[in-house]
Amino acid sequence: MDKILLKNGTIVNEGVQTESDVLIEGERIVKIARDITSENAIIIDVEGLLILPGIIDDQVHFREPGLTHKGNIFSESRAAIAGGITSFMEQPNTIPQTTTIKKLEEKFAMGKKSAYANYSFLFGGTNDNLEEIKRLDKNACSGVKLFLGSSTGNMLVDNEEVIEKIFRNTSMVISVHCEDENTIRENLEKYKLKYGDEIPIKYHPLIRSEEACYLSSSKAIALAKKTDARLHVFHLSTAKETALFRNDIPLEKKKITAEVCVHHLWFSDDDYESKQTLIKWNPAVKTKADRDGLWEALLDNRIDVIATDHAPHTWEEKMNSYIKAPSGGPLVQHALPAILEKYHEGVLTLTKVVEKMCHNPAILFQIEKRGFIREGYFADLVVVDMNSSWRVKKDNILYKCGWSPFEGQQFKSQIKHTFINGHLAYDRGVFSEERKAKRLTFNR
Repeated sequence: MDKILLKNGTIVNEGVQTESDVLIEGERIVKIARDITSENAIIIDVEGLLILPGIIDDQVHFREPGLTHKGNIFSESRAAIAGGITSFMEQPNTIPQTTTIKKLEEKFAMGKKSAYANYSFLFGGTNDNLEEIKRLDKNACSGVKLFLGSSTGNMLVDNEEVIEKIFRNTSMVISVHCEDENTIRENLEKYKLKYGDEIPIKYHPLIRSEEACYLSSSKAIALAKKTDARLHVFHLSTAKETALFRNDIPLEKKKITAEVCVHHLWFSDDDYESKQTLIKWNPAVKTKADRDGLWEALLDNRIDVIATDHAPHTWEEKMNSYIKAPSGGPLVQHALPAILEKYHEGVLTLTKVVEKMCHNPAILFQIEKRGFIREGYFADLVVVDMNSSWRVKKDNILYKCGWSPFEGQQFKSQIKHTFINGHLAYDRGVFSEERKAKRLTFNR
């Protein structure tokens, strides 16, 4: 088996920073210590650089099958490893939707064929596939996804009796998109009456409003408490919602957890004037006060995970008017550099970055031997130069759609190496021709 020895790095892991070497043999980390020597090992000197566990992104839309003009598993996972993401969980709103066990296994076959990063897929719940959910093995995939607000793919689940039955009939993590559809429709009609089809983008967070988010997420949480379901609320966007979550118990004991996405931590409604529909997401980017509230909840552990909700659309699609422009944007290549920028600004520590982007997704979804730098674990590692400034430009954007909401942004930190299962998959801008990604496995 190939041996790789990372020398003289600084490991960020489990709440501490430690100067150490890391010895990789085959797919695994076999030794973590100072001054390791090993015959026949390929030595990579990472002096002055950080070694992080690989990022685990629990929410991406890679658009395959059926929407591959926007992106595909190959193109988007390739961009992901350039951004330090070594494992991803892809969403079910593709064409066809991942709402049967047969379609789920077809997705896994696509991942095996094309993925640069380790992969799993969420199983989509609908108003009429409860029996499929009952048949789903708890270790088959990362979990069940319910769209309690409509989004790309029209997978809205709005039958409350069915939702309760789903909550009662799976032990898997149920991840939810929470926006109240009736509230959104009423708000949209009000702005249509005033502006017709030319609604200014600045009203997006008033249409997909704080009320719409809170009403849906509070209802989902109440149902989870009633049924004792394991609930994970995706992409919080309001400060108000953060009060629904606890920080007085460890993550391992939480039945109800929360995620925030990079765009809701970075942008605010002040950015609509310059970014226009490029920052149109569901849920919407909201106010500075909401952004500040999300940061506060992230830092005090009411919010457990940072993810991307990577959801590419073509430039031409995004350049449509407000009503016609789809919601979502590409983020996997730039998520870690963006969050590390907040470290440079003194907003959070490096250990907190690793906790929210590596450790907690692994704990929350009970992923087997990933998310930490430990002997015996898979060698999913990211080597970062914290002082290697670079600017996001058209010619270094790797998404198939070819654009980024971060275009023009200067970042202080740069990913130098990404290891997937012990394989050097990304090396200072160069991708390996071999892909060594694996299907994620779970301990449930």
